[in-house]
Amino acid sequence: MSQPKRALISVFDKHGVLAFAQALASAGYELVSTGGTASLLRDSGLAVMDVSALTGQAEVFGGRVKTLHPLIHGGILCRPDQADDQAEMARDGILPIAVVVANLYPFEAQWAAQGADADLIEWIDIGGPTMIRAAAKNHRYVSVVTDPGDYECLIEELKENGTIAAQTRQALATKAFQLTASYDAAVSSWIAGQGAEPGEGEQQAVTTPQRISFSGVKVQDLRYGENPHQWAAAYKSVVAHGPKGLMSANQVQGKELSFNNYNDADAALRLVKEFDDPAVVIVKHANPCGVALCDDLHQAYQRALSCDPVSAFGGIIAVNRPLDGAVATAITGLFTEVVIAPTADDAALAVFAQKPNLRLLILGDWSDQGDNVPKHHIKALSDGFLVQKWDDRSPSAQGLNHKTKAKPSDAQLNNLLFAQTIAKHVASNAIVLVKNGQTLGVGAGQMSRIDALRIAIWKAEEAGLSLEGAAMASDAFFPFADVVEAAAKAGIKAVIHPGGSMNDQKVVDAADALGLAMVTTGTRHFRH
Repeated sequence: MSQPKRALISVFDKHGVLAFAQALASAGYELVSTGGTASLLRDSGLAVMDVSALTGQAEVFGGRVKTLHPLIHGGILCRPDQADDQAEMARDGILPIAVVVANLYPFEAQWAAQGADADLIEWIDIGGPTMIRAAAKNHRYVSVVTDPGDYECLIEELKENGTIAAQTRQALATKAFQLTASYDAAVSSWIAGQGAEPGEGEQQAVTTPQRISFSGVKVQDLRYGENPHQWAAAYKSVVAHGPKGLMSANQVQGKELSFNNYNDADAALRLVKEFDDPAVVIVKHANPCGVALCDDLHQAYQRALSCDPVSAFGGIIAVNRPLDGAVATAITGLFTEVVIAPTADDAALAVFAQKPNLRLLILGDWSDQGDNVPKHHIKALSDGFLVQKWDDRSPSAQGLNHKTKAKPSDAQLNNLLFAQTIAKHVASNAIVLVKNGQTLGVGAGQMSRIDALRIAIWKAEEAGLSLEGAAMASDAFFPFADVVEAAAKAGIKAVIHPGGSMNDQKVVDAADALGLAMVTTGTRHFRH
């Protein structure tokens, strides 16, 4: 007598499962299920065996143990074409399970809904991942279905063939292991953030993990990567309480974002989120080419644009205040790839609608959540990758060391902090020149610091912006006094940099001789 084909169905997300179960039953599969899933199927007229009836063991520990049983996992992991397996199955009364339909407790969704500090222990699924992994391992014989989005095509395959093909089983197993790996990455990230915060005056030890996992869910395939010959896709991190970013944005209009759009837009968003005052940031090739602060956002945009209007063409614009019609009109006067804002009023939306290719991203409240969740910066190598904490340290007046005889005025101090905040987001070597809350020139990504200054000065001159009385920021120390001397010659009066060079005193002496006010932060901001 041939053994019945058996399908085990145990899902949290029950969307579409009834139609799939009906297709399995029509194809001759005997259905085994648990709890709410069994009730749903039975109430719809399907014959269903409860897992507890199959195992002879009731659920225990409040449902923590339901499917963890040899009759379940033996049925999933047995090999029907192996004589030894067949003998043990006959001895122990194990019947094979040919299909496992399972999805997991929504741990990430609960994390997002309840917050990083919530007790999520009971949302960590054990039985589900165990069944899924077992079925995926044994995919030569077992189909493992974890994605409700696959039901429709599997129903068609069952109708045509009465079974699920080997090639399909392999694809399903691949997806299953991707799911469990992603799930475990989310759980481990949450647990890592549950440690006690250091008390006042205490320092938390920095321990890097021996093993590290990163996981994301694909948001979309991209047309290509940085260049047309490179494939690319965009993924959203499974960490539910990291900073709110582009993957959470509502794209109101425009073409799909490209790889370079995402990269540049993220750079713009990270910088504009640094400021509490109304700010406009314009980015090109991941570097800011214009930044300005002003109570009037329209004026802030005009001041940011005036720094480098040539580079701004085809750039990315981020603002940290609601967009109105006047600002939208100004922005659409120049070709712009992407605009990012917390909100936009009806007048702004109407203006942008006249530029249908412009991509408008609305993020809503983008205040960062979950500061205790590690924020990783990952850089690929040929045979591995580097991981570091994001550079989340910003300069403050309290952390400055005043090095020169001349002390910066309050206005100069504000400009220095503004410039140093921008320099943190500019590719090294970086020099940023500002005055009155506006960038005048940015020198980015140069092999020598003096060349970065020369470019920043040239940019200001090209834009017709006076450097007299300006402030200068550098992302790292000055190895020689040449940068300070060239800055003073251009009219710059105040300087901020990390300090730490063997020649620091010589640089201070040069600044004193030139009448400059110089402060150091003690924090370097290389960005490569």
